Amino acid sequence: MAAVYEWYQQGMALLRAGDNHAAATVLERAAAAEPDKGSIREALARAYFGTRRFSAALAEFTAALDISPVDDYAHFGAGLCLGRLGRLPEAVGHLRLANVMRPGNSDYEGALARYEAWLRAATPSE
Repeated sequence: MAAVYEWYQQGMALLRAGDNHAAATVLERAAAAEPDKGSIREALARAYFGTRRFSAALAEFTAALDISPVDDYAHFGAGLCLGRLGRLPEAVGHLRLANVMRPGNSDYEGALARYEAWLRAATPSE
């Protein structure tokens, strides 16, 4: 499966270059060939997120979590997707897991603080 690895490497290079649409195209091929590779599913999720395809990104982050439930970045990504889709309680749950799994990550902490604040603002007080 040398071709799959090459597609993955090409997709990652395109992600680093900020070309999310091209990355998604290449990574879709890799994911179709190796659907049980969490790293490929996570990279494809990142590409979809970058193209603002939040439902598709969530599906890929979820697939990555099915493969490896302790993938802190997949929890982080799922949380961001859920937040963008307006599913704030679920978003906060995933972001809390990411923070517990990788304490001290400023990206995770910042996202959790933002989404918790939005959730409080959206929840009617008693």
